[in-house]
Amino acid sequence: MLACFLLLAIAPARAQLVDTARPNLAAQISTRIVEVTTGFTGAEILVFGAAERPLGGEAGDQVLVTVRGPRTPQVVRRRVEFFGIWVNGPSARFLDVPGFYAIAGTRPVWEVLPEEARAEGMLGLDTLPLAARGAQEPSFRAALLALKQADGRWQEHAVPVEVSGGRLFLARIPLPATVPTGPYLVEVLLVRERRVVAQQTLNLEVRRVGTAAWISAVARQAPLLYGVACILLASLAGWLGSVLFRRS
Repeated sequence: MLACFLLLAIAPARAQLVDTARPNLAAQISTRIVEVTTGFTGAEILVFGAAERPLGGEAGDQVLVTVRGPRTPQVVRRRVEFFGIWVNGPSARFLDVPGFYAIAGTRPVWEVLPEEARAEGMLGLDTLPLAARGAQEPSFRAALLALKQADGRWQEHAVPVEVSGGRLFLARIPLPATVPTGPYLVEVLLVRERRVVAQQTLNLEVRRVGTAAWISAVARQAPLLYGVACILLASLAGWLGSVLFRRS
């Protein structure tokens, strides 16, 4: 009888330990460094991994992948017509804007997480805290969203996360030619029953190399010299063009 009571007392404790155990999630990226050269036309990073339970579908676990780039200020201006001439009008300065943002998932994030969880984790373009100085009209935020999405620097479920074998996943995140340099943060989230139950963070760096790095360093450290060199090169190109066209 005493042995039975001991078994009954131990069983719930064991069940509780199993229920609260953190689900296994393993993720990796195809490269840790993306090199930007003078001929850089864009790149693609692969985020892949595995989970312990089936992924996708209506009842399975879901995977979300986010990639965030360095944050910089951004100015959005409205052009206005003044006596037949278009000039800069009101402007909004957004103080903390991610230079690159991408989110992908086995299903869209708004289908697998409640609004509160999305806002807390800044999961989705509509959750980015875009505080602005100057003009406060919603049209400036909408214009910023449109501009960033048009050149590929902000992406929201452009390509879904692929599932293979039930437990393996793969996300293809394209980086445009205009991608900013600096440190990037890659986050992989495992979602179960509309809750994030596991998370893994990976680091990525986008950096200039070769001639592109040298030109960027000169532009930052000696802007006057850089400006004079650009003017001289433009003048030389114009002179060569006029000579060639005159001969032809």
